[in-house]
Amino acid sequence: MTEFISQNILLIIVLVVNCILLILYFLSNIKLRKLRKNYSEFMTKLGRGENIEEMLKQYIEKVNQVDEENKEIEKYCEVLKNKTEESIYKIGLVRYNAFKDTGSNLSFALALLNYDNDGVVLNGIYSRDSSNIYCKTVKNGVSEYAVSDEEIEAIEKAVKYNEGSKKEKKSKKKDK
Repeated sequence: MTEFISQNILLIIVLVVNCILLILYFLSNIKLRKLRKNYSEFMTKLGRGENIEEMLKQYIEKVNQVDEENKEIEKYCEVLKNKTEESIYKIGLVRYNAFKDTGSNLSFALALLNYDNDGVVLNGIYSRDSSNIYCKTVKNGVSEYAVSDEEIEAIEKAVKYNEGSKKEKKSKKKDK
């Protein structure tokens, strides 16, 4: 009989604890609803009539779109940079008299080089009877062919054409 009473007491205790837990559950649920309502009202007031949480989500989405566009622009700029380094943008020109009986410096040496000092040097020789143009390749600022003093001067002018920007670029590469 004592076992029966002790089991009943145990059941009553468990029932009371369950009732207390159920009451606590409902109370916490009510508090949670109030908290959500207050949060929603706060976000709406903060957003001047609009839900600021939705506004923040929209802004984050816009920032992500801008970030993607920036990445595409950076890739495009890198392609352009590589293309311009291969393009001719260093120029050296020297005008001279090839022959003593011809005046006005009508002969010329023209060096056309890219970023790496690769390209060509053109030598236009003018005489009273004819005019000839010769082309020689240039690699790293030096031609493998025999070159005249005027062609050397034109190549040197071209190499020095954007020398300052090349130094800046090398220092930027080292920084990375």
